[in-house]
Amino acid sequence: MPVSRRTVLTTGTLAGAGLWTSLSSSWAARFLRERVQEIGRDVPPAPFRPTPHTWEPNAITMAWLGHATVLVNFYGLRILTDPVLFDRIGVDLAVGSLGPKRLVRCALEPDALPDVDLVLVSHAHFDHLDTPSLAAVRGRPTAVMSAGTADLLPRRAYAAVHELRWNETVTVSTPHGEARVRALEVRHWGARLGRDDWRGYGGWVVEREGRRLLIGGDTAETRVFRDHRAFGPFEAAVMPIGAYDPWISNHCTPEQAIAMADAAGARLIVPVHHQSFKLSREPVMDPIERAVRMLDAEQGRLGIRAIGETLTVRA
Repeated sequence: MPVSRRTVLTTGTLAGAGLWTSLSSSWAARFLRERVQEIGRDVPPAPFRPTPHTWEPNAITMAWLGHATVLVNFYGLRILTDPVLFDRIGVDLAVGSLGPKRLVRCALEPDALPDVDLVLVSHAHFDHLDTPSLAAVRGRPTAVMSAGTADLLPRRAYAAVHELRWNETVTVSTPHGEARVRALEVRHWGARLGRDDWRGYGGWVVEREGRRLLIGGDTAETRVFRDHRAFGPFEAAVMPIGAYDPWISNHCTPEQAIAMADAAGARLIVPVHHQSFKLSREPVMDPIERAVRMLDAEQGRLGIRAIGETLTVRA
């Protein structure tokens, strides 16, 4: 039975608050219950550990570090997408973050990352724009972000900061060469705290040496990926496949993610946004199991399956 505000007030401040936290079905009560349940839970290491110091510079190599964070060596230019590197996401309290705890550690701790040339931030949600992680990224990167999000960047030295609206482009110059970045339309939302819904969101095309990667950001099913085919062909598409139950209006299923990558003309698929945090109701392994079944007949097209795995994109 739902716990009313009257029950909380008449039971006594502390006892009533405990009753509300224990029994209420509201988002705030569920959030507090989940945080309490996480106390003392160990976070196991990722099943694989990338070794970026061994990667061939004259190639495209990608490692999934967890959630939506992918480390890319794009012909010597190092890219990091939506960096989330620590054990919790959420509001930064200076002594730690108040939010969900990882199920599996990031595959590389910040000190193990190489210096990064380009950071891509798809939108302002706490599981994509994590200020402690952005502060910990090594090097002096250029940040390319969705429109209306740069004010959330932590204070640190950046080579440059660019905000892009859909279909705007920027050429990024780094010590390891140039890359062209285009912002893509997706189906999601951008508010960080509920009312700041003027903030942008999107995906990316990154082009270098005549080859292109598609970074899908966060998206529900949408037909616009058919239009994105014009910006290809794409060597690989990084696509989100989790958090669809019950958030199907903002997050796609694995089958929808693969269909959108197909519509865009991507050769390989790197699935992200699963296995790292419990953000929704579907079983933790359900997204990747469904993706594997979907691509069972296309051996080798699913480039990465587990946190920490590395993919070298062959010509």
